[in-house]
Amino acid sequence: MSASVAQLATHTHAPDNAGGAPSTPGRIRPRDLGFGAAVAATAVLVMGDAWLNTIRLGINNEELSYVLLAPIVITWVAWSRRSRLAECWLRGEWVGLAVLVGGYAVYWYGFHADPVLWRAGAVLAAVGAVIAILGRDVLVKFLPAFAAAAFLIPISPNGRYRLAVPLQDATAAATQVVCDLLGIYVDRAGNLLTINNVDVTVAEACNGMRMILTLFLVCYLVAFTLPLRTYLRVLLLAASPVVAIVSNVLRLVPTVWLFGHASPEAAETFHTLSGWGMTILSFLVLMAAFTGLQRVVTGAEPRAAA
Repeated sequence: MSASVAQLATHTHAPDNAGGAPSTPGRIRPRDLGFGAAVAATAVLVMGDAWLNTIRLGINNEELSYVLLAPIVITWVAWSRRSRLAECWLRGEWVGLAVLVGGYAVYWYGFHADPVLWRAGAVLAAVGAVIAILGRDVLVKFLPAFAAAAFLIPISPNGRYRLAVPLQDATAAATQVVCDLLGIYVDRAGNLLTINNVDVTVAEACNGMRMILTLFLVCYLVAFTLPLRTYLRVLLLAASPVVAIVSNVLRLVPTVWLFGHASPEAAETFHTLSGWGMTILSFLVLMAAFTGLQRVVTGAEPRAAA
Protein backbone atom coordinates (compact mmCIF):
# COMPACT_ATOMS: atom_id res chain seq x y z
CA MET A 1 0.00 0.00 0.00
CA SER A 2 2.78 2.42 0.93
CA ALA A 3 4.60 1.61 -2.30
CA SER A 4 1.46 2.32 -4.32
CA VAL A 5 1.00 5.70 -2.66
CA ALA A 6 4.62 6.55 -3.30
CA GLN A 7 4.29 5.56 -6.94
CA LEU A 8 1.14 7.69 -7.28
CA ALA A 9 2.87 10.70 -5.73
CA THR A 10 5.84 10.21 -8.01
CA HIS A 11 3.56 10.01 -11.05
CA THR A 12 1.69 13.14 -10.00
CA HIS A 13 4.79 15.33 -9.81
CA ALA A 14 6.83 13.67 -12.55
CA PRO A 15 7.33 15.14 -16.01
CA ASP A 16 4.69 14.30 -18.64
CA ASN A 17 7.10 12.21 -20.68
CA ALA A 18 10.18 10.17 -20.09
CA GLY A 19 12.29 12.44 -22.27
CA GLY A 20 12.61 15.02 -19.51
CA ALA A 21 10.21 17.57 -21.05
CA PRO A 22 8.82 20.09 -18.57
CA SER A 23 5.66 19.09 -16.75
CA THR A 24 2.31 20.69 -17.53
CA PRO A 25 1.55 23.84 -15.51
CA GLY A 26 -0.08 23.27 -12.15
CA ARG A 27 -3.09 24.94 -10.64
CA ILE A 28 -2.55 27.99 -8.46
CA ARG A 29 -2.57 27.06 -4.79
CA PRO A 30 -2.98 29.21 -1.66
CA ARG A 31 0.76 29.09 -1.01
CA ASP A 32 1.35 30.53 -4.49
CA LEU A 33 -0.91 33.45 -3.60
CA GLY A 34 1.02 33.97 -0.38
CA PHE A 35 4.33 33.83 -2.21
CA GLY A 36 3.07 36.33 -4.80
CA ALA A 37 1.93 38.70 -2.04
CA ALA A 38 5.32 38.37 -0.32
CA VAL A 39 7.25 39.17 -3.50
CA ALA A 40 4.97 42.15 -4.20
CA ALA A 41 5.51 43.39 -0.64
CA THR A 42 9.25 43.08 -1.17
CA ALA A 43 9.01 45.21 -4.32
CA VAL A 44 7.02 47.81 -2.36
CA LEU A 45 9.67 47.86 0.39
CA VAL A 46 12.53 48.20 -2.10
CA MET A 47 10.78 51.19 -3.69
CA GLY A 48 9.25 52.40 -0.44
CA ASP A 49 10.32 56.01 -0.95
CA ALA A 50 7.99 56.35 -3.95
CA TRP A 51 5.12 54.65 -2.10
CA LEU A 52 5.56 56.90 0.95
CA ASN A 53 5.53 59.92 -1.33
CA THR A 54 2.27 58.72 -2.90
CA ILE A 55 0.66 58.25 0.52
CA ARG A 56 1.75 61.73 1.64
CA LEU A 57 0.25 63.28 -1.50
CA GLY A 58 -3.02 61.43 -0.94
CA ILE A 59 -3.25 62.62 2.66
CA ASN A 60 -2.11 66.21 2.18
CA ASN A 61 -3.76 67.04 -1.15
CA GLU A 62 -7.52 66.59 -1.33
CA GLU A 63 -7.43 66.55 -5.13
CA LEU A 64 -5.25 63.42 -4.95
CA SER A 65 -7.10 61.65 -2.15
CA TYR A 66 -8.44 59.10 -4.64
CA VAL A 67 -5.13 57.22 -4.36
CA LEU A 68 -6.15 56.26 -0.81
CA LEU A 69 -9.32 54.63 -2.15
CA ALA A 70 -7.47 52.71 -4.87
CA PRO A 71 -6.33 49.78 -2.65
CA ILE A 72 -9.96 49.21 -1.60
CA VAL A 73 -11.12 49.17 -5.23
CA ILE A 74 -8.30 46.82 -6.29
CA THR A 75 -8.97 44.40 -3.44
CA TRP A 76 -12.74 44.47 -3.94
CA VAL A 77 -12.54 43.86 -7.69
CA ALA A 78 -10.04 41.03 -7.20
CA TRP A 79 -12.17 39.44 -4.46
CA SER A 80 -15.29 39.56 -6.65
CA ARG A 81 -13.41 37.49 -9.24
CA ARG A 82 -11.86 34.98 -6.85
CA SER A 83 -13.79 32.06 -8.38
CA ARG A 84 -11.75 32.55 -11.58
CA LEU A 85 -8.62 31.31 -9.80
CA ALA A 86 -9.85 27.78 -10.52
CA GLU A 87 -9.33 28.52 -14.22
CA CYS A 88 -5.77 29.80 -13.78
CA TRP A 89 -2.58 27.81 -14.34
CA LEU A 90 0.96 28.66 -13.33
CA ARG A 91 2.38 29.59 -16.72
CA GLY A 92 3.74 32.59 -18.56
CA GLU A 93 5.55 33.95 -15.52
CA TRP A 94 8.06 35.59 -17.86
CA VAL A 95 5.39 38.21 -18.66
CA GLY A 96 5.43 39.35 -15.05
CA LEU A 97 9.21 39.31 -14.97
CA ALA A 98 9.28 41.60 -18.01
CA VAL A 99 6.76 43.96 -16.33
CA LEU A 100 8.81 43.90 -13.11
CA VAL A 101 12.05 44.78 -14.89
CA GLY A 102 10.27 47.45 -16.95
CA GLY A 103 8.73 48.89 -13.79
CA TYR A 104 12.12 49.16 -12.13
CA ALA A 105 13.54 50.87 -15.24
CA VAL A 106 10.68 53.41 -15.20
CA TYR A 107 11.19 53.89 -11.44
CA TRP A 108 14.93 54.51 -11.91
CA TYR A 109 14.42 56.92 -14.80
CA GLY A 110 11.61 58.74 -13.02
CA PHE A 111 13.78 59.19 -9.92
CA HIS A 112 16.16 61.26 -12.02
CA ALA A 113 13.71 62.90 -14.44
CA ASP A 114 10.01 62.82 -13.51
CA PRO A 115 8.30 62.21 -10.13
CA VAL A 116 5.16 60.89 -11.84
CA LEU A 117 7.16 58.21 -13.68
CA TRP A 118 9.02 57.52 -10.44
CA ARG A 119 5.78 56.68 -8.64
CA ALA A 120 4.32 54.90 -11.68
CA GLY A 121 7.38 52.67 -11.91
CA ALA A 122 6.93 51.59 -8.30
CA VAL A 123 3.30 50.62 -8.99
CA LEU A 124 4.26 48.80 -12.20
CA ALA A 125 6.99 46.85 -10.41
CA ALA A 126 4.56 45.67 -7.71
CA VAL A 127 2.09 44.51 -10.40
CA GLY A 128 4.91 42.74 -12.23
CA ALA A 129 6.00 40.98 -9.05
CA VAL A 130 2.55 39.43 -8.62
CA ILE A 131 2.35 38.31 -12.26
CA ALA A 132 5.90 36.94 -12.14
CA ILE A 133 4.79 34.48 -9.46
CA LEU A 134 1.21 33.72 -10.52
CA GLY A 135 1.56 33.86 -14.30
CA ARG A 136 -0.27 35.37 -17.24
CA ASP A 137 -3.54 33.50 -16.60
CA VAL A 138 -4.05 35.55 -13.45
CA LEU A 139 -3.24 38.71 -15.42
CA VAL A 140 -5.93 37.90 -17.98
CA LYS A 141 -8.62 36.73 -15.54
CA PHE A 142 -8.01 39.59 -13.10
CA LEU A 143 -7.17 42.31 -15.62
CA PRO A 144 -9.68 44.88 -14.19
CA ALA A 145 -8.03 44.58 -10.77
CA PHE A 146 -4.56 45.06 -12.24
CA ALA A 147 -5.80 47.96 -14.39
CA ALA A 148 -7.19 49.62 -11.25
CA ALA A 149 -3.60 49.94 -10.03
CA ALA A 150 -3.44 53.02 -12.27
CA PHE A 151 -5.54 54.80 -9.61
CA LEU A 152 -2.52 54.46 -7.29
CA ILE A 153 -0.60 56.96 -9.41
CA PRO A 154 -1.23 60.62 -8.48
CA ILE A 155 -1.82 63.04 -11.33
CA SER A 156 1.05 65.46 -11.81
CA PRO A 157 0.51 69.15 -10.93
CA ASN A 158 1.01 70.03 -14.60
CA GLY A 159 -1.57 67.47 -15.67
CA ARG A 160 -4.05 68.73 -13.07
CA TYR A 161 -3.48 72.30 -14.25
CA ARG A 162 -4.19 71.40 -17.87
CA LEU A 163 -7.45 69.76 -16.83
CA ALA A 164 -8.41 72.23 -14.13
CA VAL A 165 -8.21 75.50 -16.08
CA PRO A 166 -10.66 74.62 -18.89
CA LEU A 167 -12.85 72.75 -16.40
CA GLN A 168 -13.02 75.80 -14.12
CA ASP A 169 -14.03 78.10 -16.99
CA ALA A 170 -16.62 75.64 -18.29
CA THR A 171 -18.05 75.11 -14.79
CA ALA A 172 -18.29 78.87 -14.19
CA ALA A 173 -20.03 79.41 -17.54
CA ALA A 174 -22.53 76.59 -16.89
CA THR A 175 -23.22 77.90 -13.39
CA GLN A 176 -23.95 81.37 -14.77
CA VAL A 177 -26.38 79.93 -17.34
CA VAL A 178 -28.30 78.00 -14.67
CA CYS A 179 -28.39 81.06 -12.41
CA ASP A 180 -29.80 83.15 -15.26
CA LEU A 181 -32.50 80.54 -15.89
CA LEU A 182 -33.44 80.71 -12.21
CA GLY A 183 -33.54 84.52 -12.19
CA ILE A 184 -30.32 84.92 -10.20
CA TYR A 185 -28.22 87.70 -11.70
CA VAL A 186 -24.56 86.67 -11.87
CA ASP A 187 -21.77 88.34 -13.82
CA ARG A 188 -18.83 86.29 -15.08
CA ALA A 189 -15.26 86.95 -16.18
CA GLY A 190 -13.46 83.70 -16.93
CA ASN A 191 -13.78 81.55 -13.83
CA LEU A 192 -14.77 84.54 -11.65
CA LEU A 193 -18.46 84.92 -10.79
CA THR A 194 -19.83 88.09 -9.22
CA ILE A 195 -23.12 88.29 -7.31
CA ASN A 196 -24.23 91.30 -5.27
CA ASN A 197 -20.72 92.76 -5.68
CA VAL A 198 -19.23 89.63 -4.10
CA ASP A 199 -16.61 87.78 -6.15
CA VAL A 200 -16.76 83.99 -6.15
CA THR A 201 -13.88 82.19 -7.86
CA VAL A 202 -14.43 78.74 -9.31
CA ALA A 203 -11.05 77.35 -8.34
CA GLU A 204 -9.56 73.85 -8.21
CA ALA A 205 -11.49 73.01 -5.05
CA CYS A 206 -14.85 73.48 -6.77
CA ASN A 207 -14.21 72.76 -10.46
CA GLY A 208 -15.62 69.25 -10.10
CA MET A 209 -12.42 67.30 -10.74
CA ARG A 210 -12.48 65.72 -7.29
CA MET A 211 -16.10 64.69 -7.77
CA ILE A 212 -15.32 63.29 -11.22
CA LEU A 213 -12.44 61.16 -9.95
CA THR A 214 -14.34 59.90 -6.92
CA LEU A 215 -17.48 59.03 -8.87
CA PHE A 216 -15.47 57.37 -11.64
CA LEU A 217 -13.63 55.26 -9.06
CA VAL A 218 -16.89 54.10 -7.48
CA CYS A 219 -18.46 53.40 -10.89
CA TYR A 220 -15.37 51.41 -11.87
CA LEU A 221 -15.90 49.29 -8.78
CA VAL A 222 -19.55 48.67 -9.68
CA ALA A 223 -18.78 48.02 -13.35
CA PHE A 224 -16.30 45.25 -12.61
CA THR A 225 -17.92 43.61 -9.60
CA LEU A 226 -21.29 42.96 -11.27
CA PRO A 227 -21.83 40.51 -14.15
CA LEU A 228 -22.48 43.14 -16.82
CA ARG A 229 -22.11 43.13 -20.56
CA THR A 230 -19.06 44.95 -21.89
CA TYR A 231 -20.99 47.79 -23.54
CA LEU A 232 -22.92 48.43 -20.32
CA ARG A 233 -19.64 48.73 -18.42
CA VAL A 234 -18.30 51.19 -20.98
CA LEU A 235 -21.53 53.19 -20.86
CA LEU A 236 -21.46 53.37 -17.06
CA LEU A 237 -17.85 54.57 -16.98
CA ALA A 238 -18.43 57.08 -19.77
CA ALA A 239 -21.53 58.53 -18.10
CA SER A 240 -19.94 59.02 -14.67
CA PRO A 241 -17.86 62.15 -15.56
CA VAL A 242 -20.86 63.77 -17.26
CA VAL A 243 -23.10 63.16 -14.24
CA ALA A 244 -20.38 64.46 -11.92
CA ILE A 245 -19.99 67.71 -13.88
CA VAL A 246 -23.76 68.33 -13.98
CA SER A 247 -24.05 67.60 -10.26
CA ASN A 248 -21.19 69.95 -9.46
CA VAL A 249 -22.87 72.79 -11.39
CA LEU A 250 -26.13 72.18 -9.50
CA ARG A 251 -24.16 72.32 -6.28
CA LEU A 252 -22.45 75.60 -7.20
CA VAL A 253 -25.68 77.47 -7.95
CA PRO A 254 -26.86 77.60 -4.29
CA THR A 255 -23.25 78.06 -3.19
CA VAL A 256 -22.91 81.21 -5.31
CA TRP A 257 -26.28 82.48 -4.07
CA LEU A 258 -25.17 82.00 -0.44
CA PHE A 259 -21.97 83.95 -1.07
CA GLY A 260 -24.10 86.84 -2.30
CA HIS A 261 -26.85 86.67 0.35
CA ALA A 262 -25.31 85.08 3.46
CA SER A 263 -22.07 85.03 5.39
CA PRO A 264 -18.90 83.63 3.80
CA GLU A 265 -18.71 81.07 6.61
CA ALA A 266 -22.19 79.72 5.82
CA ALA A 267 -21.38 79.57 2.12
CA GLU A 268 -18.10 77.75 2.71
CA THR A 269 -19.77 75.24 5.04
CA PHE A 270 -22.48 74.53 2.49
CA HIS A 271 -19.87 74.22 -0.25
CA THR A 272 -17.91 71.62 1.71
CA LEU A 273 -20.87 69.54 2.89
CA SER A 274 -22.68 69.66 -0.44
CA GLY A 275 -19.60 68.28 -2.17
CA TRP A 276 -19.98 64.95 -0.36
CA GLY A 277 -23.76 65.05 -0.57
CA MET A 278 -23.81 65.63 -4.32
CA THR A 279 -21.25 62.88 -4.89
CA ILE A 280 -23.49 60.38 -3.12
CA LEU A 281 -26.61 61.71 -4.83
CA SER A 282 -24.89 61.56 -8.22
CA PHE A 283 -23.99 57.94 -7.67
CA LEU A 284 -27.55 57.04 -6.64
CA VAL A 285 -29.03 58.83 -9.65
CA LEU A 286 -26.53 57.17 -11.97
CA MET A 287 -27.26 53.73 -10.51
CA ALA A 288 -31.02 54.26 -10.79
CA ALA A 289 -30.74 55.29 -14.44
CA PHE A 290 -28.34 52.47 -15.16
CA THR A 291 -30.60 49.89 -13.49
CA GLY A 292 -33.54 51.07 -15.58
CA LEU A 293 -31.46 50.87 -18.75
CA GLN A 294 -30.26 47.40 -17.85
CA ARG A 295 -33.82 46.21 -17.36
CA VAL A 296 -34.86 47.61 -20.73
CA VAL A 297 -31.85 46.12 -22.54
CA THR A 298 -31.79 42.68 -20.91
CA GLY A 299 -35.48 42.35 -20.10
CA ALA A 300 -34.55 40.82 -16.77
CA GLU A 301 -34.17 41.91 -13.19
CA PRO A 302 -30.51 42.93 -12.64
CA ARG A 303 -28.56 41.57 -9.73
CA ALA A 304 -28.57 43.82 -6.71
CA ALA A 305 -25.30 45.51 -5.89
CA ALA A 306 -23.88 45.23 -2.42
